[in-house]
Amino acid sequence: MAKKNKSPEQKRYQQIEQKHELKRPVVKNCIKAFFVGGTICLIGQAVMYFYMYFFHFTEQTSGNPTVATMIFFAMLLTGFGVYDKIGQFAGAGSAVPITGFGNSVISAAIEHRTEGFVLGVGGNMFKLAGSVILFGVFSAFVVALIKTLLQIWGII
Repeated sequence: MAKKNKSPEQKRYQQIEQKHELKRPVVKNCIKAFFVGGTICLIGQAVMYFYMYFFHFTEQTSGNPTVATMIFFAMLLTGFGVYDKIGQFAGAGSAVPITGFGNSVISAAIEHRTEGFVLGVGGNMFKLAGSVILFGVFSAFVVALIKTLLQIWGII
Protein backbone atom coordinates (compact mmCIF):
# COMPACT_ATOMS: atom_id res chain seq x y z
CA MET A 1 0.00 0.00 0.00
CA ALA A 2 1.14 3.54 -0.64
CA LYS A 3 2.25 5.70 2.27
CA LYS A 4 -1.04 7.29 3.17
CA ASN A 5 -3.12 7.48 6.26
CA LYS A 6 -4.56 4.09 6.97
CA SER A 7 -7.70 3.48 8.88
CA PRO A 8 -7.43 1.65 12.20
CA GLU A 9 -8.97 -1.43 10.57
CA GLN A 10 -6.33 -1.40 7.85
CA LYS A 11 -3.56 -1.09 10.45
CA ARG A 12 -4.96 -4.00 12.48
CA TYR A 13 -5.30 -6.10 9.34
CA GLN A 14 -1.72 -5.34 8.35
CA GLN A 15 -0.47 -6.35 11.82
CA ILE A 16 -2.41 -9.63 11.67
CA GLU A 17 -1.11 -10.23 8.14
CA GLN A 18 2.50 -9.68 9.19
CA LYS A 19 2.02 -11.96 12.19
CA HIS A 20 0.74 -14.84 10.03
CA GLU A 21 2.99 -14.29 7.02
CA LEU A 22 5.20 -17.28 6.29
CA LYS A 23 8.89 -16.57 6.54
CA ARG A 24 10.70 -17.82 3.47
CA PRO A 25 13.96 -19.71 4.01
CA VAL A 26 15.88 -17.66 1.43
CA VAL A 27 19.34 -19.04 2.22
CA LYS A 28 18.08 -22.62 2.21
CA ASN A 29 16.31 -22.07 -1.13
CA CYS A 30 19.46 -20.53 -2.63
CA ILE A 31 21.57 -23.47 -1.51
CA LYS A 32 19.08 -25.98 -2.97
CA ALA A 33 18.92 -24.05 -6.25
CA PHE A 34 22.72 -23.85 -6.41
CA PHE A 35 23.27 -27.57 -5.88
CA VAL A 36 20.47 -28.76 -8.17
CA GLY A 37 21.48 -26.33 -10.93
CA GLY A 38 25.09 -27.38 -10.46
CA THR A 39 24.14 -31.05 -10.65
CA ILE A 40 22.25 -30.43 -13.90
CA CYS A 41 25.32 -28.65 -15.28
CA LEU A 42 27.55 -31.52 -14.09
CA ILE A 43 25.33 -33.99 -15.95
CA GLY A 44 25.55 -31.74 -19.01
CA GLN A 45 29.33 -31.77 -18.77
CA ALA A 46 29.30 -35.57 -18.53
CA VAL A 47 27.10 -35.75 -21.65
CA MET A 48 29.54 -33.44 -23.42
CA TYR A 49 32.49 -35.67 -22.52
CA PHE A 50 30.44 -38.68 -23.66
CA TYR A 51 30.12 -37.14 -27.12
CA MET A 52 33.79 -36.20 -27.16
CA TYR A 53 35.00 -39.65 -26.09
CA PHE A 54 32.66 -41.99 -27.96
CA PHE A 55 31.83 -39.95 -31.06
CA HIS A 56 35.10 -38.02 -31.40
CA PHE A 57 33.55 -34.58 -31.30
CA THR A 58 35.82 -31.68 -30.44
CA GLU A 59 35.14 -29.41 -27.51
CA GLN A 60 33.66 -26.84 -29.89
CA THR A 61 31.43 -29.27 -31.83
CA SER A 62 30.14 -31.26 -28.85
CA GLY A 63 28.04 -28.35 -27.57
CA ASN A 64 25.11 -28.70 -29.97
CA PRO A 65 24.41 -32.40 -29.39
CA THR A 66 24.90 -31.87 -25.65
CA VAL A 67 22.27 -29.12 -25.57
CA ALA A 68 19.88 -31.24 -27.63
CA THR A 69 20.41 -34.22 -25.32
CA MET A 70 19.87 -32.17 -22.16
CA ILE A 71 16.66 -30.69 -23.57
CA PHE A 72 15.52 -34.20 -24.51
CA PHE A 73 16.25 -35.45 -20.96
CA ALA A 74 14.28 -32.56 -19.48
CA MET A 75 11.34 -33.21 -21.80
CA LEU A 76 11.40 -36.90 -20.96
CA LEU A 77 11.53 -36.22 -17.22
CA THR A 78 8.73 -33.65 -17.56
CA GLY A 79 6.58 -36.18 -19.40
CA PHE A 80 7.04 -38.65 -16.54
CA GLY A 81 6.32 -35.95 -13.93
CA VAL A 82 9.80 -36.07 -12.41
CA TYR A 83 11.06 -32.66 -13.53
CA ASP A 84 8.13 -30.88 -11.88
CA LYS A 85 9.13 -32.43 -8.54
CA ILE A 86 12.72 -31.31 -9.12
CA GLY A 87 11.41 -27.82 -9.90
CA GLN A 88 9.32 -27.72 -6.73
CA PHE A 89 12.35 -28.70 -4.68
CA ALA A 90 15.01 -26.58 -6.38
CA GLY A 91 13.09 -23.58 -7.71
CA ALA A 92 15.26 -21.50 -10.03
CA GLY A 93 18.01 -24.12 -9.91
CA SER A 94 16.00 -26.25 -12.30
CA ALA A 95 14.74 -23.38 -14.44
CA VAL A 96 17.98 -21.58 -15.26
CA PRO A 97 19.93 -24.29 -17.12
CA ILE A 98 18.88 -25.26 -20.66
CA THR A 99 16.74 -28.01 -19.21
CA GLY A 100 14.30 -25.37 -17.97
CA PHE A 101 13.70 -24.43 -21.60
CA GLY A 102 12.83 -28.02 -22.49
CA ASN A 103 10.58 -28.26 -19.45
CA SER A 104 8.66 -25.11 -20.40
CA VAL A 105 8.09 -26.30 -23.96
CA ILE A 106 6.82 -29.75 -23.07
CA SER A 107 4.77 -28.52 -20.09
CA ALA A 108 2.75 -26.24 -22.37
CA ALA A 109 2.32 -29.09 -24.86
CA ILE A 110 1.08 -31.46 -22.14
CA GLU A 111 -1.21 -28.84 -20.64
CA HIS A 112 -2.95 -28.04 -23.94
CA ARG A 113 -3.07 -31.51 -25.52
CA THR A 114 -6.83 -31.77 -25.04
CA GLU A 115 -7.29 -28.88 -27.49
CA GLY A 116 -5.85 -30.95 -30.33
CA PHE A 117 -2.43 -31.42 -31.86
CA VAL A 118 -2.35 -28.34 -34.08
CA LEU A 119 -4.10 -25.63 -32.06
CA GLY A 120 -3.47 -27.12 -28.64
CA VAL A 121 -0.02 -28.67 -28.65
CA GLY A 122 1.51 -26.91 -31.65
CA GLY A 123 0.05 -23.50 -30.93
CA ASN A 124 0.77 -23.37 -27.22
CA MET A 125 4.09 -25.11 -26.83
CA PHE A 126 5.85 -22.29 -28.63
CA LYS A 127 4.32 -19.44 -26.64
CA LEU A 128 7.38 -19.21 -24.41
CA ALA A 129 9.82 -21.04 -26.62
CA GLY A 130 8.96 -18.96 -29.67
CA SER A 131 10.03 -15.71 -28.03
CA VAL A 132 13.25 -17.31 -26.76
CA ILE A 133 14.08 -18.70 -30.21
CA LEU A 134 13.19 -15.40 -31.90
CA PHE A 135 15.37 -13.42 -29.51
CA GLY A 136 18.26 -15.85 -29.98
CA VAL A 137 18.07 -15.77 -33.77
CA PHE A 138 17.73 -11.98 -33.87
CA SER A 139 20.63 -11.50 -31.43
CA ALA A 140 22.82 -13.83 -33.48
CA PHE A 141 21.95 -11.87 -36.62
CA VAL A 142 22.86 -8.53 -35.01
CA VAL A 143 26.16 -9.86 -33.65
CA ALA A 144 27.05 -11.42 -37.02
CA LEU A 145 26.16 -8.17 -38.80
CA ILE A 146 28.37 -6.13 -36.46
CA LYS A 147 31.25 -8.60 -36.86
CA THR A 148 30.90 -8.55 -40.65
CA LEU A 149 30.90 -4.77 -40.75
CA LEU A 150 33.94 -4.59 -38.50
CA GLN A 151 35.75 -7.07 -40.76
CA ILE A 152 34.82 -5.13 -43.90
CA TRP A 153 36.08 -1.90 -42.34
CA GLY A 154 39.33 -3.66 -41.35
CA ILE A 155 38.91 -3.08 -37.63
CA ILE A 156 39.15 -6.79 -36.76
